[in-house]
Amino acid sequence: MSGDILDNRGRGEASWRWPSIHPEGRKYALIVAAAALVFAFLAWETIAWPLGVLSLGVLAFFRDPQRITPQGDRFIVAPADGLVTLIQKVDPPRELVLDDGSGVPGLAAGQVTRISIFMSVFDVHINRAPIGGTVRRVVYIPGRFLNADLDKASEENERQHLLIERSDGVKLGFTQIAGLVARRIVPFVKPGDILAAGQRVGLIRFGSRVDVYLPEGTEPRVLLGQKIIAGETVLAELGEQQLIEGVSQ
Repeated sequence: MSGDILDNRGRGEASWRWPSIHPEGRKYALIVAAAALVFAFLAWETIAWPLGVLSLGVLAFFRDPQRITPQGDRFIVAPADGLVTLIQKVDPPRELVLDDGSGVPGLAAGQVTRISIFMSVFDVHINRAPIGGTVRRVVYIPGRFLNADLDKASEENERQHLLIERSDGVKLGFTQIAGLVARRIVPFVKPGDILAAGQRVGLIRFGSRVDVYLPEGTEPRVLLGQKIIAGETVLAELGEQQLIEGVSQ
C-alpha cells in the first residue's frame, strides 16, 4: 500500500497488516533473544523467559507502521505518536533562530506556539516530517535525561533541532528530545535533503518527546491531552487561529 493514494470518498484499498520492524531495533532484539537462548540452554528458566518476553517488547518498540498522510498545502501533520502534554507561547530555540553560517535564515525571533508531544515506551518512536520541504538545519545538542514530560526538558535534555523550509519560504522547526530512558536520537536526514510531509526523519529510543514550533499566526487544531498519530493527525493549518475546545470523558 506504500505510495498509494486514498481519499475520503473511498478511493484506494486499505487492509490491516503487521507493522514492519525498523532495522535499528532488530539488532537489539537479536541480542536479547540470544541471551534468552543462552540462559535457556543453561536451564536458568527464571531468567530465560523474561528475556524472551523482553525481546518481543523490543520488537514492538521499534515497530514502523505505514501511515496515511493528509495532503494539503496548509496542513502541518504530527511528527510523533503520543500525548499532547504542553501547548505554550515560547521563543523558538536559539539554534533555530541565530545565523548558522549557511546563508539560509532561520526562524524569525519572537514568541510562537509550541506543541509538545510526549511519547511513552508504548508509542511508535519513528518521527516524521510535519511539512514537506528542504531540510535546512539538523543541530544535535548533548544534555541531561530528565523526564521528557517536564517543560525544562526542552532546554536541558539531549535533543536535536530540525528546520524544514517549503518552496514558498514557509519554515517550521521541531525538536526531538531524549527522556529518562532514551539515550540516543537517531537521525535519518541531513541538511539539503528534500522531504515529503509525513516522511520518516529519525527515531528516539525508549521514551521521549517532540516539540513543534508553529509558524507565526497559526494555532493548533489539537487539544491539550489529545492522543495523536505521527504522519496522520493534522496539528494545525497555516494561518488558522480558531479556538477549539474539548471535553474529557
